[in-house]
Amino acid sequence: MSSIHALRSIAMSALAGAILTTAASANPLSLLAPDRQTPDQRVVQPMFEPQRPATEQAARFKRQIVDYATHEAPGTIVIDTPNTYLYLVLGNGRALRYGIGVGREGFTWAGVQTVTRKTEWPDWTPPPEMLERQPYLPRFMAGGPGNPLGARAMYLGGTVYRIHGTNAPETIGGRVSSGCIRMVNEDVMDLYGRVNVGTKVVVLPIERHADMRAHAAR
Repeated sequence: MSSIHALRSIAMSALAGAILTTAASANPLSLLAPDRQTPDQRVVQPMFEPQRPATEQAARFKRQIVDYATHEAPGTIVIDTPNTYLYLVLGNGRALRYGIGVGREGFTWAGVQTVTRKTEWPDWTPPPEMLERQPYLPRFMAGGPGNPLGARAMYLGGTVYRIHGTNAPETIGGRVSSGCIRMVNEDVMDLYGRVNVGTKVVVLPIERHADMRAHAAR
């Protein structure tokens, strides 16, 4: 019996040696420790590719000069609610166009107002009607980067509405506000420097489309 066991052990050892020899011949570096293998023989884990940030604006919402046919005088602001654009009329069939966020369903409005006040880094005091709908909101928030009114605000007439910046740039192009007009901070700062108190602001109704639509310059 001991002879049989010995023969089996010898056979198993020979078989294992043959397997290792074959593997080593096929891949001479396969038996090396991982830190001694060449890079192309190590297991490469797929790299995580992060998604593009949600705050990246679509190209059509970038600030740009466009063709714009209107009877409004140069210096007038036109809010194109359905297409989520704000136009600053330049004259001669041209306007400076900005992407904006507008009121969500049930909170859009239309009409003519004027800029009655301008503020840098405005404080925010939600109006009573907003607090009634959203009682969890703060009663007051000092101006600053975390303030939802952003870097600048232009107040419209005696209404609760404003053209203001935002700390949520991913909302540009959406219908998300309680009626205010949102702009990215860079754009609202640019507009703020171009308009004065008394500037006319025309807000188009949500139903109006083609007759006031602008076409980007080629």
